[in-house]
Amino acid sequence: MVLAIAAQKPGGPEVLHARDLPLPEPGPGEALVRHRAIGVNFIDIYFRSGLYPWPVERDLVLGSEAAGVIEALGEGVEDLEVGQRVAYTIPNGAYTEARVLEARHLVPLPDAISDEVAAASMLKGLTARYLLHDSYPAQKGETVLFHAAAGGVGLIAGQWLAAMGVNAIGTAGGAEKCALAREHGYAHVIDYKAEDFVARVREITGGAGVAASYDSVGRDTYPGSLEVLKTFGHFVSFGQSSGPVTDFSLADLAKGSFTATRPVLFHFTNDRQWLLKAAGELFDLIESGSIRININQRFTLAKAAEAHRALEARKTTGSTILIP
Repeated sequence: MVLAIAAQKPGGPEVLHARDLPLPEPGPGEALVRHRAIGVNFIDIYFRSGLYPWPVERDLVLGSEAAGVIEALGEGVEDLEVGQRVAYTIPNGAYTEARVLEARHLVPLPDAISDEVAAASMLKGLTARYLLHDSYPAQKGETVLFHAAAGGVGLIAGQWLAAMGVNAIGTAGGAEKCALAREHGYAHVIDYKAEDFVARVREITGGAGVAASYDSVGRDTYPGSLEVLKTFGHFVSFGQSSGPVTDFSLADLAKGSFTATRPVLFHFTNDRQWLLKAAGELFDLIESGSIRININQRFTLAKAAEAHRALEARKTTGSTILIP
């Protein structure tokens, strides 16, 4: 049996509870992984709250990224080994000491990438990768807007954009978070608590607007994210931390012949070749020092509810992990 943290039903952090789960032997194409570190992300809150549909009726084990060691392999797994350090990102199931999952989701870890860094960067780093290279491929010399610049994805994206030669404008709440974003590649940072980000973006760009708005905030920022786009600009929506966008209309895009997309990480990671290539690029950037992973909050697995409260209250910066 292993300790797991599950949500009894959709709701607030109080629905999270500890339970013991059996640990089966891996079947064909599967691997048993003993976790050493587990990432905490807004998608966990989306599932816990019921904003995203549940795949089970009750007792949903949350968590969409983790790193650990392979303890056993099922028949037919040929590109991995017992004792190998690996990481993964898939929807749900990571808030546990160990689990069995399909081996095709596992990415081998280089020696230079620690378990904690891997658990803090798989979902967020691969999200930054598909945003900046697949959803709207930002070009050197362009100016783009990235909301929640001091969050886990935002800090990675700022550094990645800087490495690409892209002029990035970030938004963050409060002086401390704005300073953190500046330290991680953003050419300009707007304090959305003190300034109108639409007016500031127009000022920064001389009225030209940005090539793309990358928006994980949703309801609170959606109208402004469109307003700051230049003609033929791209609106990339990848989250809804302030709530879902409920008033979207195709007519909104006609204001500037805009393009809108709502990509999902797991559609990309289902392609193993994409997964291995993207993870390799991420790890290379981390090893070279071009991207620093900030793990600013650590909780034990048993205190997952506390981690959720901190994240929802926007009291966190960078990445948050659980230690089994």
